[in-house]
Amino acid sequence: MSAPQGGRRGPRRRTAAAPAERRRGTDPARTVAFDVLRTVADSDAYANLALPPLLRERGIRGRDAGFATELAYGTLRLRGRYDAVIAQCAGRPLDRVDPPVLDALRLGAHQLLGMRVPPHAAVSETVGLVRERVGAGPAQFVNAVLRAVAREPLDVWLARVGDAAAAPEQGTAAEVARLSVVESHPAWVTRALREALVGHGRDAAELPALLAADNEAPRVTLVARPGLVAPDELLAAAGDGAAPGRWAPTAVTLAGGGDPAALAPVRAGRAGVQDEGSQLVALALADAPLDGRDARWLDLCAGPGGKAALLAALAGGRGARLVANEVQPHRARLVRQALAAAPAGAVEDVRVGDGRQAGDDEPGAYDRVLLDAPCTGLGALRRRPESRWRRTPADLAALGSLQRELLASALRAVRVGGVVAYVTCSPVLAETSLAVVDARRAARRAGLETEVLPAPEVLHRTAPGLDLPDREDAQLWPHVHGTDAMHLTLLRRTS
Repeated sequence: MSAPQGGRRGPRRRTAAAPAERRRGTDPARTVAFDVLRTVADSDAYANLALPPLLRERGIRGRDAGFATELAYGTLRLRGRYDAVIAQCAGRPLDRVDPPVLDALRLGAHQLLGMRVPPHAAVSETVGLVRERVGAGPAQFVNAVLRAVAREPLDVWLARVGDAAAAPEQGTAAEVARLSVVESHPAWVTRALREALVGHGRDAAELPALLAADNEAPRVTLVARPGLVAPDELLAAAGDGAAPGRWAPTAVTLAGGGDPAALAPVRAGRAGVQDEGSQLVALALADAPLDGRDARWLDLCAGPGGKAALLAALAGGRGARLVANEVQPHRARLVRQALAAAPAGAVEDVRVGDGRQAGDDEPGAYDRVLLDAPCTGLGALRRRPESRWRRTPADLAALGSLQRELLASALRAVRVGGVVAYVTCSPVLAETSLAVVDARRAARRAGLETEVLPAPEVLHRTAPGLDLPDREDAQLWPHVHGTDAMHLTLLRRTS
């Protein structure tokens, strides 16, 4: 395919674009999507935190807000796919395209290949955006590249870029390379997810479905905190299109475009936004069998507070008390806000401290301990569209050491007969089963023994139809369960 001219190093020339494509700007929805991409790139921000205030500041509501949201999030999720397409049309390495121009090209490609936007509108509006924000020369380049993208439908492009990625490889490596480009995941993430499927008792043939599920925008899920609001009351407040969750009795899903902050139970803290998988693992800790008293619970890494709020509501119904610990002061403030509506007496304390010290500071002091460990977050790629491009294999090593130290501390903090729930929002083996093996081995050397409780059996008390392999730990999946890929191991201390 001939390379379009223009862009950062190309010569200036008259554009062949129609007058509509020579417009000076674009609409506010596309502009805000572009600004979100630039904020994510320049400030290391999260799109789900950057977009809502921009929509409010610029008065973008309703269908325009929905368009801006899909444009920004969809472009971030599918960036790898679009970069492969753009590279074939641009005729130059993408590192020779200025970052703002490349982000605009990605937005245009998503409109052409991922949204129901007429090609003439996708091209002309993107060109207008670049002319307004970057300049006339880059606008000519963008016009030429997007016209080339528009010449083929999505299926043709997927076959083309997939074949190009797979060509240097063979066997499984070729399939991983193809899927990585087509389903827009870094190759190392694709490999890690494939290993995780097999390691957690599923079939490697599920990999395409898993990657595709990561690219689907999830519905907003709410939690009805027990004793504070009934699920039926939350359903009624959520209005038309809301439905009970698929698994958790506490879950309610909103219709597309619903604003949870507009609901009275959410504003009052009696309900909150929480993925159904996140609800299930907290419910499992509360349901896990233990020996002896059940009076004092610990959330070791509590920020930003969603699981802590659910645990506090459950504890309040039993006469137990929750201590919530968080190492970051600003996240501890979020935990306090999340716990503001907790039942009277259910929250003993919200602390700022290093969770690795909790087991030494209060050995054997707790009956139930939740360790929602810091992790790569590769199980929540649906919700954090930019995170797949930020993480690197080096993060696994750095986080792995922290995860193992935190789990060792949790096992010291729980009393004999008590239960620890080890939870990650990642299915990667180094962060899940291997971390547990290492931590239990280290605990045994220190004279502390544990047994693994059957997590699927405990989860099935809450969600009888949950599809889980017959094994000790439990791994949820977006393509199977419709949740984030939450991992759960339940450990009971025996000495």
